[in-house]
Amino acid sequence: MRRTRHEAPLDRDAAPVRLAPADLVGLGLLGIRTRKVRAALSALGIAIGIATLVLVTGIPASSQRALDRKLAALGTNRLTVTPAPNHDPPIKLPVEAVDMVSRIAPVTVASATGDFGVNVARSDRTGTGDYNAIAVVATKANLLAAVDGRVRTGRFLDPAMEQLPTVVLGSVAAQRLGFTGVDLAQPVQVYLGRHRFTVIGILDPVPLCPEIDRSAMIGWDAAARWLRFDGHPTRIYVQTTDAQVLAVRSVLAATADPEHPGDVLVSRPSDALAARQAVRQTFSSLLLGLAGIALLVGGIGVANTMYISVLERRREIGLRRALGANRGQVRIQFLTESVVLSALGGGAGVLTGALAVAGYATLEGWPVTVPEAAAVAGLGGALAIGVLAGVYPAVRAARLAPTEALSSV
Repeated sequence: MRRTRHEAPLDRDAAPVRLAPADLVGLGLLGIRTRKVRAALSALGIAIGIATLVLVTGIPASSQRALDRKLAALGTNRLTVTPAPNHDPPIKLPVEAVDMVSRIAPVTVASATGDFGVNVARSDRTGTGDYNAIAVVATKANLLAAVDGRVRTGRFLDPAMEQLPTVVLGSVAAQRLGFTGVDLAQPVQVYLGRHRFTVIGILDPVPLCPEIDRSAMIGWDAAARWLRFDGHPTRIYVQTTDAQVLAVRSVLAATADPEHPGDVLVSRPSDALAARQAVRQTFSSLLLGLAGIALLVGGIGVANTMYISVLERRREIGLRRALGANRGQVRIQFLTESVVLSALGGGAGVLTGALAVAGYATLEGWPVTVPEAAAVAGLGGALAIGVLAGVYPAVRAARLAPTEALSSV
């Protein structure tokens, strides 16, 4: 049949109806509003996939953090510097050694003790040689930070107390001297050499530094003033970051004693450091693999949902094309619906996964850790999946001819 020039064409792509962006968005949400149950189930499928992503990354991350704490307690980021033993005369570290070590950029804490051969006794009537193998050491005020020590009772030395005749006892030293606690309102004194010092605190055991447990610690300035301490440290405690332990160790000897670095001993890093790094690498590979699988499953679910939606709505698509909607508008409608479903499912999935991680970590006594990257990747991945998974169904919907779509059952 021949068509005159006044007859309207069946395919309106030649004269598209212009729609405002708000109208296009409204059309994209039409399928969600009119098919609420299907949209809810679709969003639920996406939410399960994203929640799985957050869950399978959050639980291992919480476990890893708990393990990191246990390994950190083994001193993975600590080093000690001491003069080489068995020298005659004994080797001494420079007075400025602690200050020079603290200037190494990755070093977070540097402290020291200095042993100068003074004995401690509970009474001035203690017999010769009856000193319970307790070392009296001059101590920097930041020692506890360097060794992760804690005060059991009383207080530790501070910039004021380290200049006064006060002493803090390690756990073993306190036991050997017969102290179970400290009452600052009723001070008790001990004899260091011929001088009386007031006991102001007792420490909890320091597992990685047993020499601290057997020491009576007095302030650096107080030791110089009352006990003629010469200021040379005998042991320097250093903390740095795990990533920089080996780099710091390589320069410690030359930094502590630039003139005689060969006479300086630096402890080797803890074997736990290698174990910690291996654990981190293993967990990183595991998290990446699980995240990829979860995103893939979610993407397949969105694509399947949108493809079925196109098959179910062929008549609707045909009617819209016949009424003047062009292919681009149809594509935008289905892409908008796909992205909105993915956003709703992704947001619900991130929230559900985070709550599940918090509950499980709390039950196991782990620190709650929901990686920010997992949450961002979950929501962003859901949106990206919505776009990618909706492309083919949208293109397929746009290619349907009006007559073909309307005639389909």
